[in-house]
Amino acid sequence: MEISPVPSNLPKGFHSKVVAPRNPKLVREEKKKDGPLTPSAFLKEMSLTTEQRLATTHEVHLPRIVQLLDMSETSHQKFSSVDLDQSLFQPFPSEVIFQNFVPCELYQVPLVLRNNDKIPRLVKVVLESSPYFRVISPNNVCNKVAPGMSSMFHIVFTPEENKDYFHELTCITEREKFIVPIRAIGARGILDFPDQINFSTCPVKYNTLKTLLVRNIGNREARYQITTQRPFSAEPSIGTLGVGETTQFTVEFQPEKSGNHCKDLVVHYDTGEDIHVNLYGAAIDVNIRLDKYSLVIEKTYITLANQRSLIIHNRSNIIAHFQWKSFATAEEEEQKKQRLCHTLQAQEEDAFDQLLMECDMDPTLREHLSIVTRTFQNRQATVQEDPMLFNNHIFSIEPLEGDVWPNSTAEISVIFRPQEAGMYHHAVYCDISGREIRLPLRIKGEAMGPKLLFNFNQLNVGNIFVGSSHSYEAVLSNEGAIDALFNLTWPATALGSCFAFQPSEGIIEPGSHQAVRITFSSTVLGQFCEEFKFNVNGAPEPVGLVIKGCVIGPTFHFNVPSLNFGDVSFGFPRTLSCCLSNTSLVPMTFHLRVPGDGSGDPSITSQDQATDISRPSWRMAGFTGAKPKEFAITPHCGTIHPLGTMDIQVTLCSNTVKSYETALVVDVREVGKTY
Repeated sequence: MEISPVPSNLPKGFHSKVVAPRNPKLVREEKKKDGPLTPSAFLKEMSLTTEQRLATTHEVHLPRIVQLLDMSETSHQKFSSVDLDQSLFQPFPSEVIFQNFVPCELYQVPLVLRNNDKIPRLVKVVLESSPYFRVISPNNVCNKVAPGMSSMFHIVFTPEENKDYFHELTCITEREKFIVPIRAIGARGILDFPDQINFSTCPVKYNTLKTLLVRNIGNREARYQITTQRPFSAEPSIGTLGVGETTQFTVEFQPEKSGNHCKDLVVHYDTGEDIHVNLYGAAIDVNIRLDKYSLVIEKTYITLANQRSLIIHNRSNIIAHFQWKSFATAEEEEQKKQRLCHTLQAQEEDAFDQLLMECDMDPTLREHLSIVTRTFQNRQATVQEDPMLFNNHIFSIEPLEGDVWPNSTAEISVIFRPQEAGMYHHAVYCDISGREIRLPLRIKGEAMGPKLLFNFNQLNVGNIFVGSSHSYEAVLSNEGAIDALFNLTWPATALGSCFAFQPSEGIIEPGSHQAVRITFSSTVLGQFCEEFKFNVNGAPEPVGLVIKGCVIGPTFHFNVPSLNFGDVSFGFPRTLSCCLSNTSLVPMTFHLRVPGDGSGDPSITSQDQATDISRPSWRMAGFTGAKPKEFAITPHCGTIHPLGTMDIQVTLCSNTVKSYETALVVDVREVGKTY
């Protein structure tokens, strides 16, 4: 590209040549690689004069095409080698910029339009009327510009005050109209931030501060707003600083994860510039630990408390703030909060719908709708602000949060207050400055209920006569350290109701004893084995007592092994005597009978037959009625006292010719049922 001479009326010190533009495509790729504007680059850029700014411009970009024209109206050459997305002429500079100007002075910047086509083309520059800007066209403005050649225009700027000005220059070619922006950069507030703030190596989860003394070295007051991203923050985030004034900025670095962190602190000026300050910090774990990560608490009785201690060792140079949490990670904690918020939201919707239904019947209730919304909003805010500290009704930690000074220790107490007997396991996590991962603590404790014991586990009562009442005594001892409240659970068996316990419930103090009287009386025969369970309040298992034995009927015997009647004459009664003895300790009610004896009238004696001729003969009696009753027992029933005797007479009056060999059977009342 040919270098055009500089007009003589340009301000003193104006650069003596125009730098040829590069290939626009290459420039577009380079533009994508441009980094953010740093404080030093912004200061350097703002310190340049208009001439220096132009002299350091080495890149161009494609102008903004605002309208395509019909080439047939202005040229016979309807075809061009230049793509439609590019203009026929490439402006340089791509944006006309004036800066560091003085009011009421005259400034000029040359605008070079280079023909990118392979044939001569016309170009015209139009500037809308402005009291501050005007354009000086070259003498050959009406002539076509040869391929690869340039036409130079001059933009003249006369400011009234040191402020920003904006205008546009419209360039008209045979094919399109495109815009060249004109910008005058007035006074600027410039805060002398460093290009980079390096926190170097810092403890994780610890707030490291850097204080900067920043001065406004610009020529107008600086109105700014500062933004950054976690783990960095800056204060004050918004403000105004006069020319030459200074203020302090505090930049904080509080990483939640270890590793390298790099973000930008962006200073947004009210004049539109965004200045980027690079923030860097490396987060590491420091030497902070628990003296133990597993804690076993001694066996503890329910309703009582026991405790053990552990130590937090801080071997770093920071003040470590700790909090005991229920969740292992912050993510789990946040998920819990979200679930609680969703539950509250569902409750709010239900309450809102219910209130809307009530409002249909009573419109005055509509004023409560806002109260419902505000109430649930407050509850959700409470959930979000909750630090979610460890909370458990069995284990407690004191203190739940606090500080550990550099190179020192802190003692933590873990208190075990069980309410029910059993084994307890729990995990708690110490979220502490200087350690990325929450330090786990596994807590284990065993809770014991009241310790009640009988003086024996099993009672064998042996053989017991049916209907007899027997009493025994068992002793309950409280060998624990707390009161024992007990009560008997009756077994759901038939024989369970035959027992009586006195007392069946009560309370026994530590180290004391309680005698329990056991009474048993059964009318059912057979062996038995019953287990009685005494529930103890707070104990996982009841105290058992097994009672076994056998219920037997009354025992008795005759004084003779048999009754031998010998030869008995027909119709002549013969009586033999025996003695029945009750060898048991209970009364025996008996009934005597002879199996196989007749069920008819008593047998007829020879004397009755001789004196009463109206009686049928023996021969006739054997055929006309039931078989006569030939045995008579006196007494045939009765009750014998314990260890008593009773004389029994058995009379045989035979009405049948035969040999007798039978038994005298004793039936004992209420004996014979077994279980």
